[in-house]
Order: sequence, then C-alpha cells, then structure tokens
Amino acid sequence: MKITILGSGTSHGVPVVGCGCAVCSSNDPRDKRMRSSVYIEGAGGERVLIDAGPEFRLQALRAGIKGLDGVFLSHAHADHLHGLDDLRPLSWNGPVPVYGSKQTIEEMTERFSYVFGKIWGAAQRGGGKPKLSALVADGSVRMGGLTLTPVPVKHGVLDILGWEIGEKPGKSFLYLTDVSAIPPASLQQLKTGRAGLRKAVIGALRERPHETHFSFEEAINTALGLGVTALYLTHICHDHSHEEIEEICRRFMEAQRTSVCKLDGIEIHPAWDGLEIIL
Repeated sequence: MKITILGSGTSHGVPVVGCGCAVCSSNDPRDKRMRSSVYIEGAGGERVLIDAGPEFRLQALRAGIKGLDGVFLSHAHADHLHGLDDLRPLSWNGPVPVYGSKQTIEEMTERFSYVFGKIWGAAQRGGGKPKLSALVADGSVRMGGLTLTPVPVKHGVLDILGWEIGEKPGKSFLYLTDVSAIPPASLQQLKTGRAGLRKAVIGALRERPHETHFSFEEAINTALGLGVTALYLTHICHDHSHEEIEEICRRFMEAQRTSVCKLDGIEIHPAWDGLEIIL
C-alpha cells in the first residue's frame, strides 16, 4: 500500500492569502501546504481518495492520478469537499462511489445539487458534472484488497469520521484529520482492530491548544496510545515551519526517552505535500 499526502494544510492553506509571515514567505517547498487529503494505492491496483479539497485538480495532476475506485469523506467542510467537481474526468467511465456519514452525504448532495438531482427534482443534464454515487458508510467498505473502516471522532462539537485502511492482517493505516477528541468506543475499536495499526497520519493544527483540533502534543500522545510505528502530522497551520515542527517532534521524543521507553521504535514527523508513505 502506498499513501500519498496530497495536502497537509489547514482550511486556509499555506501560504495564507494576504499573509507575509515567515512561514507564508518561506522558500522551503515543504511549507507550501494545500488543503488536507490523501491518495491511497493498494497492491492490487486499488485507487482511493480521502477528502477532495479545493486544490484537488492541482493535487491530482501532481500525483499523476488517472482514476479512482472510491472517495471517502471525513466531513463536509469546504476544505474537505469542495474539490468534488474536479472528479469529472475521473468519472467518464462510470460513477465513482462517494462514502461518508449520513450527515456528510446529506450536506454533499444538497451543496452539489446539480450533480445529485436536487434541481427541479432531477439531475441536471449537460453543463459538465461528475458522475458520482452517494453512499452512507454504515460499516467497513471493501475496495478490492483494501478494507476501509470508518472511525467516529469529534471535531469540536461535530461528529465526523476518520478512516482505518487495512490491506491484510497486520498491515493497516490510520487517517484522522480535523480531530479534537476520540470517543472511548473508537479508541477501543482501533486498539482491538483485526488489522493492527502500523502507521498513522493525524491532524495537528499547531503547538498551541485549539478547541476543534488536536495540538501537536495531543496528536503525538494519541499515536503513542495506539502503538503505531510511525506518525505524520497533518492539517497544519502557518504558525510553524516544517523545520520548526521537526524540532518540536525531536524535543518531544528526547524528553520522553529520558523518562520512559515507550517512544522506542516510533518515528514522528510533520507531513508535507507530496510525501509518499509505504506500508
């Protein structure tokens, strides 16, 4: 399984429009953060997208995406959904299934009414629109050799979904973005999952606390509790450069190693746009 980070930025992206801070002005390409999304390729050729943000067209061109077997949504905020129309050339051969919670699917079909038949009681013909099938994910979804399992989490007061992607026993990947808390039932689900977590990408807005997003420390502690071997932080704002976050991660790991051994064998890094993770 190969996971490509299409975007690692928060809702406004980095650089932020009108901002001249050191991070927004940085020449380091890892400080250019499009809206958060990942693309997953299975060993059997499966092609899966999690979230379709406003830059999806640019992300797909950069990653060389030629087709999709399915799209899985975390929630219906604009930075995770509003690139959906750019699936048009990827759906010429037939509808692409789009999975999400009941609330997310309802919001999606309302917002993209011209795609899902909300205009005059029938889907609009012509004008260019993607062919999509809206599906509520009530449980795990099979895509060839991949199994995608929804993980209910909290985004402030909102109930949204993370996704665990398994390819075979002992080989799974966790993607949680825009998360501020994980309910006990979801923690238990992840700790007792059949596949066994290996690597995770978890949203972590910044070092300072935020009411609707994990901080760096909260995301790291979550990964430690799940026993993953590698953690990549995503959905990052412009408070910190890539190099600064690497140093924050290094200091955290060093501090932990002086007191306990639970960090032995784990890698912790900020994600960046274009990063490829092999599982």
